Amino acid sequence: MLISRILVVGAGQMGAGIAQVAAQAGMAVTLTDISVDYVRRGLDRISKALSRLVDKGRLAAEQKDSILSRIAAAPDLETAARGADLVIEAIVEDPAAKSELWSRLADICPPDVIFASNTSSISITSMGRDSRRADRFIGMHFMNPVPVMQLVEVVRGLETSDSVCDTIVELARRMGKEPVVVSDSAAFVVNRIAIPMINEAAFALMEGAATAEGIDTCAKLGLNHPMGPLALADLIGLDTVVSILEVMVAETGDPKYRPCPLLRRMVAAGRLGRKVGQGFYKY
Repeated sequence: MLISRILVVGAGQMGAGIAQVAAQAGMAVTLTDISVDYVRRGLDRISKALSRLVDKGRLAAEQKDSILSRIAAAPDLETAARGADLVIEAIVEDPAAKSELWSRLADICPPDVIFASNTSSISITSMGRDSRRADRFIGMHFMNPVPVMQLVEVVRGLETSDSVCDTIVELARRMGKEPVVVSDSAAFVVNRIAIPMINEAAFALMEGAATAEGIDTCAKLGLNHPMGPLALADLIGLDTVVSILEVMVAETGDPKYRPCPLLRRMVAAGRLGRKVGQGFYKY
């Protein structure tokens, strides 16, 4: 199956990035969210990202205009879903919210439409059940920032068909990404490695092992990481980090994934990272 029209639900940082790379690959994209204002912000984010590429000489101005012309805004799901071959969900990392969305989309979209979630931790198999098309449901976990990072985790649920998996692998390659097929296990692969590292760095900070800068410097210079774990947490969003850890605890029953109390306090205080201007660092 050749994917030519994509609906992206969620116009935040991840959804806007997914819409951008799909449009850059020549596909028609519809972008929607819970309000028109959110969609406008997403389109503005895409326009600014493309303008930076033009300023750097990596993209011609007419190419920017062509890419933007392939992204349409939609005020509601019913309008947005018309003609879509694939729906990619990129909403908040909350199981209940995702379950409700997939149930609605199952009523709206024809049965041949493929459903994909950009979830970073939530079970693809359970969402496939909610979608009432488990064989046509798959995970398509892009990395942040989407236009820059090359990896896409293609997550197979228990019932995902071979043909759907092959279609999404090929689509990721068309988008200029490197797909890796992974199983539907807790937090998949990247976050199974990265999120516990962030959590342990938060414990180290809470226990006074070093400053935030010191911990990140150790990771960068001692482990050759391009970014320290606490700076990475700020990029991801501390609320998202806590949500992923909670999913890992719930799915595995293993207390080693319990969120660091410092992370919980920072989330309660609204210090969520880059998106609000303050997390472990100020921006």
